[in-house]
Amino acid sequence: MEMIINLLMGAGALGAGFYCLILSRRLQALNGLEGGMGGAIAVLSAQVDDMTKALQAAQTTAGASHNALTGLTDRAEAAARQLELLLASLHDLPEAPGAERRRPSVVRHASARRAPAEVA
Repeated sequence: MEMIINLLMGAGALGAGFYCLILSRRLQALNGLEGGMGGAIAVLSAQVDDMTKALQAAQTTAGASHNALTGLTDRAEAAARQLELLLASLHDLPEAPGAERRRPSVVRHASARRAPAEVA
């Protein structure tokens, strides 16, 4: 009886060893840099680095555009304030004697007379 138990234990140990050998070979194939997960991880890591660099470049460009647009907006607001002051000062001018007050005629361009649906 003891001999049968020892034979079964030895067969079980050999089976477990064979199973471990197969698993180690599969794991090495999976982690190989050529075609396994290791290669895929290396490629993904390189792509993450490239995307990080592209994101930083986009953020730098967006910051520069923001600064330029802020400057242009400030200039436009200053020009609008000056125009408002000029228009307000025109209302304070006295009218010339004998001059009748009339509306200035507006000359419209031919493309401005089209219906809004026609304007591309």
